[in-house]
Amino acid sequence: MQENLLAWLEEGNITIPSILFSEYRNLNLNETELVLLLNILTFLEKGNQFPTPEELSARMTISTAECNEILRRMIQRGFLEIIDEYSADGIRFEKYSIKPLWERIVTQFLSQRQINQATTKMAEETDLYTCFEKEFGRPLSPFECETLAMWMDDDHHDPIIIKAALREAVMSGKLNFRYIDRILFEWKKNGIKTIEQAKNHGRKFRQKQLQKTISKEEIHQSSVPFYNWLEQ
Repeated sequence: MQENLLAWLEEGNITIPSILFSEYRNLNLNETELVLLLNILTFLEKGNQFPTPEELSARMTISTAECNEILRRMIQRGFLEIIDEYSADGIRFEKYSIKPLWERIVTQFLSQRQINQATTKMAEETDLYTCFEKEFGRPLSPFECETLAMWMDDDHHDPIIIKAALREAVMSGKLNFRYIDRILFEWKKNGIKTIEQAKNHGRKFRQKQLQKTISKEEIHQSSVPFYNWLEQ
């Protein structure tokens, strides 16, 4: 028994990307096909470059004929390929390559990531239009919708920054697109790209304005001036 356990441990391990297990269903692979590919990977790492259907089926619960059929499907569907190589002595031999499987997984992962990014962007844009209509108390005009799209697509303003500019306009009591556009222009000119930077910029301006006003008249806390972006 001890010898058997030692032999089992000496079989070693194979490294399998966890993404294979999370994505194989999205690649339209079933569990039998997945296990067959994993067995081929095991043989490759052990130095057996071209395991026979008999060797593969012996590790699974399928017959040699079924194994042959699945191998044929895997090659046709672009998950597996047989390539020719030459030994140091110039002898030609065939081997299995799992590279097509990895390429499919990478493509699937990148495609899903792009879909997720597009979905997130669409949700952010929808939320942005909703915020503007809520603050303006009415549906946006076609020109205003076009302006919003321009801020995002042409000027590359993040929806979060556009929302911050909207809040600044609301706080300043100057709720119009021209004023918001001026805020975004000034922020872009000053390299402001985050909410924290926008807050700090507004805070510094108000402190400066407060210092100027103190020398002219008594200031009540409720009368702290807001940044008039149109007067820049």
